[in-house]
Amino acid sequence: MSYDLTGRLVIGVASSALFDLTESGRVFREHGEAAYRDYQEEHRDDPLRPGVAFPFIRRLLALNDLMPPDDPLVEVIILSRNNPETGLRVMRSVASHGLAISRAVFTQGRAPFVFMPAFAMSLFLSADEDDVRRAVAAGLPAGRVLESAMVDDPDDQEVRVAFDFDGVLADDQSERIFQGSGLPSFHEYETSHAELPHAPGPLQDFLTNLNRIQQVEENRRREDPSYRLRVQVSLITARNAPSHERAVRSLKAWGVQVNEAFFLGGVDKGTVTSILRPHLFFDDQVSHLQSTSRFAPSVHVPFGVTNGSSESDEPDPTGVSPHL
Repeated sequence: MSYDLTGRLVIGVASSALFDLTESGRVFREHGEAAYRDYQEEHRDDPLRPGVAFPFIRRLLALNDLMPPDDPLVEVIILSRNNPETGLRVMRSVASHGLAISRAVFTQGRAPFVFMPAFAMSLFLSADEDDVRRAVAAGLPAGRVLESAMVDDPDDQEVRVAFDFDGVLADDQSERIFQGSGLPSFHEYETSHAELPHAPGPLQDFLTNLNRIQQVEENRRREDPSYRLRVQVSLITARNAPSHERAVRSLKAWGVQVNEAFFLGGVDKGTVTSILRPHLFFDDQVSHLQSTSRFAPSVHVPFGVTNGSSESDEPDPTGVSPHL
């Protein structure tokens, strides 16, 4: 019987997001592919250092202790432009760091995100901007991990995830109104449509799966009152009253929830992330992430009008990139 991924949170992660590839990338850029292959072969047994997404992935995998070993809540799969040979160092690094990751896709330079539907992935994390943009344009949930502060206190077992709303959890319909007609028109539109839920955005399914894990945690706490909940989900949005109501109503209509919500009305999001310290924060606007990345791992979701995309985008997912 084949292994069934149904009902699990499945995340694809590129080696560029999981590990620090600064030196490997320098060898590739300065000396070419052949030298890169030789370098990875020579350093096959040298574990790669943790990258920006490493603390999030490690904590997420730790949640599998809530279920029997043969029925994990979370699956993480490597999606890499490496070829299988150079990918050996990635997998040995995975093992060296004790990460429970056994599945991988190595595509020898081809875009790996095209395989996301085959594994029912709710999220693809990569530092490759082109891959992420093309994935999102193809309607797939993806985010580019930026160079950011790492949040990895070994004594802290929580998994804190924070989302912007428009263009991340929701579509960008209202953002288009704001961009075209200004803030008063935006508030007027959101107030008049408060009872109409937004269409889901690229990461709504990811939130749904996080909520499923939270429900498992709640069940555990009922059985064991001493159990401490680990998954914490926050909303950090530039919305404020009166447009906050439609966001809250949309979450309820989708059947999802967040533990905390910050309606900032234009206040710098870095002020919140500096205290909240999420292990990943997702936003569709790079200008916001320039602030948050000083305090927390920050992920750009290049979706919607703020990123120059439209429904007519039709990327070719089969192209070959020289970047491994």
